Amino acid sequence: MSQGSQGDWAPLDPTPGPPAPPNPFVHELHLSRLQRVKFCLLGVLLAPIRVLLAFIVLFLLWPFAWLQVAGLTEEQLREPITGWRKTVCHHGVLGLSRLLFFLLGFLRIRVRGQRASRLQAPVLVAAPHSTFFDPIVLLPCDLPKVVSRAENLSVPVIGALLRFNQAILVSRHDPASRRRVVEEVRRRATSGGKWPQVLFFPEGTCSNKKALLKFKPGAFIAGVPVQPVLIRYPNSLDTTSWAWRGPGVLKVLWLTASQPCSIVDVEFLPVYRPSPEESRDPTLYANNVQRVMAQALGIPATECEFVESLPVIVVGRLKVALEPQLWELGRVLQKAGLSPGCVDAGTEPGRSRRISQEEFAKQLQLSDSQTVADAFSYFQQDANGLVDFRDVALALAALSGGRSLEELTRLAFELFAEEPEEQAEEQAKGPGRLLYGDGFSTILHLLLGSPRPAARTLHAELCQAGARQGLSLCEFQDFSLHHPLHGKLFSTYLRPSQTPPASSPGNTTALANGTVQAPKQKGD
Repeated sequence: MSQGSQGDWAPLDPTPGPPAPPNPFVHELHLSRLQRVKFCLLGVLLAPIRVLLAFIVLFLLWPFAWLQVAGLTEEQLREPITGWRKTVCHHGVLGLSRLLFFLLGFLRIRVRGQRASRLQAPVLVAAPHSTFFDPIVLLPCDLPKVVSRAENLSVPVIGALLRFNQAILVSRHDPASRRRVVEEVRRRATSGGKWPQVLFFPEGTCSNKKALLKFKPGAFIAGVPVQPVLIRYPNSLDTTSWAWRGPGVLKVLWLTASQPCSIVDVEFLPVYRPSPEESRDPTLYANNVQRVMAQALGIPATECEFVESLPVIVVGRLKVALEPQLWELGRVLQKAGLSPGCVDAGTEPGRSRRISQEEFAKQLQLSDSQTVADAFSYFQQDANGLVDFRDVALALAALSGGRSLEELTRLAFELFAEEPEEQAEEQAKGPGRLLYGDGFSTILHLLLGSPRPAARTLHAELCQAGARQGLSLCEFQDFSLHHPLHGKLFSTYLRPSQTPPASSPGNTTALANGTVQAPKQKGD
């Protein structure tokens, strides 16, 4: 993972206001010269020994994990394990897990508050999720059940521990998997204390602990009481954070193992019992619990989240990618020596023309198969593996830098606007072609990295002011060029006078107090 400078993030608000909350996706570790010397010495003397011993303990966990489920059928594993297996294996794994974290430098786990019983709170929600060390919270929670990716079953030792835990597994490649997970979570949460508690990290990914990401509703679907669990690492130097942009896995592990002593605080907040409205609406429930936990932590609760493996922030009423894929596409094409402005778009406005990967390569005059595959993957493909060439034409126009913002937004409108449905006689002299939800969401997804559902929601809100279901050219340009918030966003992200340079592969945009900072990036 690469490392970038840490900028503050906030909506591009044209009016002055309080300081912006920090960007939760970026973590930069600043070390003084003395600290660098200390880490070099301890990294050579202490870290290798600690990591080696920790891995030995990790492999010692495997026999206990295997023994608990050995010889049991899938049907038997659908019920909580009891008897000698539970007693021997549970305490063996619990003790060795504490030893593993102790060897990595976590000499103290300070617990505050009282953990609720499984009858009082069948579900535990832990935040902020900031590092791969966070499973340490399982220890004071007496090894509750977890939710994990099904792909982790194939990881040595980790897969055995997930089977031992009787974890709820979700597959990102199986659309029906999420429905089964929801049903299983509900079944266990409403078992009347038969099952141990289920632990969720509702943010779903790691941040830098400076703001809470948007909570996903999975932990709240059952509508049962939950107990919030706060995780803090009150160390003088934050070596544990593993954010989207920042120190990578090996560096975080090495730096943390080089610390003489690391401390983690686990705090159990009072049980949160949902109202009838929250029980019916998991999203409302999740948002309210997020605010309670953010208040207890003293950090902001944000709408930032990961969508399709990309960090997304909220600017006004619009969600945008922190680093749109359009920039990466530009770097791929520049690396191949292609100037986007030299490509003949050759597409008819308002008409969808589907092309294959071979036609795409021919149109862009690309010969390297890997470059073609990389560039083609940035566009949405239909069931036949074809892409709409209008998407390609708009992306190339945005990357070429040869158009002003007004010209670029006009081209976007002309490519995706459609003739309105037949109007009544008295409305025959209508506004001409209109930009409907699908075209609007495609434009924002291509240019700003906005998730399509969020863009469609915004389009519906913009259309509420008029009697039509689409936007005219004037209305679209008023939104994209002249709106005090979104207009500044378009001018920042598109920067029509320059294409993101290939030599700077991480021009991450940080939106702060109405300004834009393009942080430097260096490989880790």
